[in-house]
Amino acid sequence: MLIGGLQKFSLLDYPEKISAIVFTQGCNFRCQFCYNPMLVWPTEVGKSKYARATGQQKDHPKIKEDDLFVFLKARAGKLDAVVITGGEPCLQKDLSEFISKIKKLGFLVKLDTNGSYPEILEKLIKEKLIDYIAMDLKAPAAKYDLVTESGVDFDKINKSVKIIMQSGLPYEFRTTVVPGLLNKDDILKMGKIIKSARAWYLQNFKSNDDLVNQDLKGKVPYNSRQMNELAEAGKQYVKKCEVR
Repeated sequence: MLIGGLQKFSLLDYPEKISAIVFTQGCNFRCQFCYNPMLVWPTEVGKSKYARATGQQKDHPKIKEDDLFVFLKARAGKLDAVVITGGEPCLQKDLSEFISKIKKLGFLVKLDTNGSYPEILEKLIKEKLIDYIAMDLKAPAAKYDLVTESGVDFDKINKSVKIIMQSGLPYEFRTTVVPGLLNKDDILKMGKIIKSARAWYLQNFKSNDDLVNQDLKGKVPYNSRQMNELAEAGKQYVKKCEVR
């Protein structure tokens, strides 16, 4: 498992649970607004790719898997859950084995994913390895390549949506909203993709962080009124649509 970071405590990332967050290294998307550019590229090329993209040269924290499990064993009974995020966790070849080891310690597991690996999602659900799923819905179909700067098979995105909604597990969809990339019309189109979903959270993007697309740095985000208007537009399609 390529682990690019660890947040030892969170009250926010797994609803109503105390969790630790494991950040996996590597992603198949290059979302322009991503504020974890050092997690986008695999470890062996991350530093040079990050420097090329941002004009900066930084190291990212490296966590050994053995050290992670020493930490988790010490927190058994104190933490409720482990959130596995990225990057894109489903890129990791040993994800199932990794989660199995976490589950054996008694933790709940929440998976954050971009939904581009429906077959992995299906396997994890079937094997009862995950307890909560959060999927990032990036854009309507016509804008997926623009927002992610990647060639996306949108049929896989649609398939993941259906798998998640039919899984019987608690889940949520999330969308980061960037002016110039997504607007109200896009939210309406996206709402149709996840129609009747239990929860959809709209997130404003962070323009003051290092981003995959440095041209967005400092860009003025939507204000709270505009974000609430977008959430109101989304509410007609899902059971709950809120600004987070």
